[in-house]
Amino acid sequence: MRVRVVSVLGLTAVTALSVPACSTTSHNPTASPSAPVAPPGARAGSEAPLPSAALEPLLLDEGDLGSHYTRKNERPARYDDVTVLGCPDLNELGGNAATGGSLTLPHKAKASFTYAGGGSEVSEELYSDSADKLSDSIGRAFDAMTGCPEYQVLTGSTAIDITTQKAAAPRLGDEQWSQVLTFSASGRDSVVKQTAVRTGTILVIVSGSPALVDRHVENALAKVTAAR
Repeated sequence: MRVRVVSVLGLTAVTALSVPACSTTSHNPTASPSAPVAPPGARAGSEAPLPSAALEPLLLDEGDLGSHYTRKNERPARYDDVTVLGCPDLNELGGNAATGGSLTLPHKAKASFTYAGGGSEVSEELYSDSADKLSDSIGRAFDAMTGCPEYQVLTGSTAIDITTQKAAAPRLGDEQWSQVLTFSASGRDSVVKQTAVRTGTILVIVSGSPALVDRHVENALAKVTAAR
């Protein structure tokens, strides 16, 4: 099963990320809220936001990931026929984000990869803005998703049941968020993890197979910070 699901970082949790081949692997993350590593007064970083062109080279590539990864061609996402049921906050936020397919921030870059013949996928998104704007945008998106433990997304004629759960975020950067989503359609489940880390005026979001997200989020942040 490969269900194409819209995201609220796009609309739910995987913008333009096809849910990987059907998996019933159980996942029981520790549900705990994210917490900033730096004190609140440190959020307003002094560095200027980077334009999209400057974010592109900071994305992970095949050389960073390894020989088993193949980059996917990015296609414009369409969210005209998406409806969220059972989560008013998410539906409102999704409506604002749907046409852009991601967070409504002006400076961004994205790359998606398949692993080992297409069985699993991982994507990375980078955003740059003031620390306060990044924190507010990603915080509202995660709060909306995790605030509705169960809801349904209708995309075209496909109904997808979604459950969300906060996960323990890695202690990286200035602030961090993490969640696990289970997508159920046609009696089958697929699990997607999404971890976001803010460092100064850059937000790093890694989504996809839980094992791949855990493996590469620190590398994604390291590539960003090494270039600053």
